[in-house]
Amino acid sequence: MALLSAATTQLKRRLGAAVRTDEKTRWEASFDSAKLSFLPAAVIRPRRIADVGAVLALANRHRVPVTVRGRGTSLTGSASPRHGGWVVDLTGLRRVRIDAEAGLAHVQAGATNAAVKAAAEAQGWFYPPDPSSREYCTIGGNIACNAGGMHGGKYGVTRDYVLALKGFLPTGEAVEWGTATKKFSAGFNLRDLWIGSEGLLGVVTEAVLKLIPLPPVRWTLLTAFPGETSALGAARALFARRIQPAICEFIDRFSVQCVERATGKSVFPGQAGRSVILIELAGSVNEIDDQKLEVLAWAQQYAAAFREARSRAEAEQLWAVRRQCSSAMYQLGDAKLNEDIVIPMRQYERFARFLDRLRRQSGLPIPTFGHLADGNLHVNILFHPDRPAESRAAERAVQCLMETVVAMGGAISGEHGIGLAKTPFLRLQHRPAQVRAMLAVKRALDPRGILNPGKMFEVFQIWKHPRVQVRLPWDTQ
Repeated sequence: MALLSAATTQLKRRLGAAVRTDEKTRWEASFDSAKLSFLPAAVIRPRRIADVGAVLALANRHRVPVTVRGRGTSLTGSASPRHGGWVVDLTGLRRVRIDAEAGLAHVQAGATNAAVKAAAEAQGWFYPPDPSSREYCTIGGNIACNAGGMHGGKYGVTRDYVLALKGFLPTGEAVEWGTATKKFSAGFNLRDLWIGSEGLLGVVTEAVLKLIPLPPVRWTLLTAFPGETSALGAARALFARRIQPAICEFIDRFSVQCVERATGKSVFPGQAGRSVILIELAGSVNEIDDQKLEVLAWAQQYAAAFREARSRAEAEQLWAVRRQCSSAMYQLGDAKLNEDIVIPMRQYERFARFLDRLRRQSGLPIPTFGHLADGNLHVNILFHPDRPAESRAAERAVQCLMETVVAMGGAISGEHGIGLAKTPFLRLQHRPAQVRAMLAVKRALDPRGILNPGKMFEVFQIWKHPRVQVRLPWDTQ
């Protein structure tokens, strides 16, 4: 503790007002959207990129834990300072510059996803990755977790758009992985090693992102189905027609019922409580005209009802259903375990039947929605933490869920990462040799273990840790 205090004093002398140690600032940086709070000794808000290197050099010398954060939208606790130390808040580094000729975005880590999208679209370009917290989440955080979103099935995830990264090793040494070119084959690809590493291997301060031409036409269709199995089977039939929607969002009947109760409106008049699939096509006029006919024929064959958006305003009304799912389901419980698992397409109907059994066996509500074009489903296990029986049931349910997902050939996380919440399940996904390989990389790049310690490999029982009771702006997404 004395060493940490002395190091913090040195840091204040070096960076002045950029270093904050007041209780309010430290508390606000103590948790992310997982709401697991660990108080840091100081919060640093760098004014210049070079300040990040100075912080890391001092932290490495004194073995001070460092956790880097943006807006704290992580749902797994990956931005919570598990072992205290210093939090480096990069939200002040938010410059965005679009190279309209090359179709590239030069961005700093603190820029929001929405800011990058807006700047790109103003120049006729499109940045597809779109987490539901896009208005708040930062590009640095997106890179740390390899964020995806609704466009992932057609366009891919963050990793598919990162051409180059700049940042710092734990020693404070500046590094650059890749260049602002669309081809690069010179040495090991450490750029991709950093993407999805949740801040355990280095600190990203800048990125060069690839953009694609902005699709000129979008068309939206809302379809209803009697239940989850029929909806997921219909989605497989759609993809078998070689249709690749820009977005294909599934919302089960339990999530739909939550939205209908919260808003007092029926998602589908005359079709209350149905599972729905929300589809958006994007592309050229000719491309959309051809695909639209195919999708409408599919809807007539498989859907109980469907509704086409006649304008962008009407389409936005349909998308409002999807955006309200997460907040609306809190009427079923005070807390939820939001699991972003990935299921192979061939297992869709089998997984729907498994969820039915899990609901019955656990006695808990488990509303589910997500991205069918890439199999990334958000399974939400709702419970009341002050009821011990429900907490135990939630613990058993999430364990059963993860074991089943892996047995089906799926993934325990598609876009949220591991952080703290999924550390008990990492070894379900990876064999011992694979975990040892990851730890070897961690030790090679961060031999003193200062970057985001306690995450990914150190088992943490999330349901046994008290959560802070606070409402975050992006909880409504």
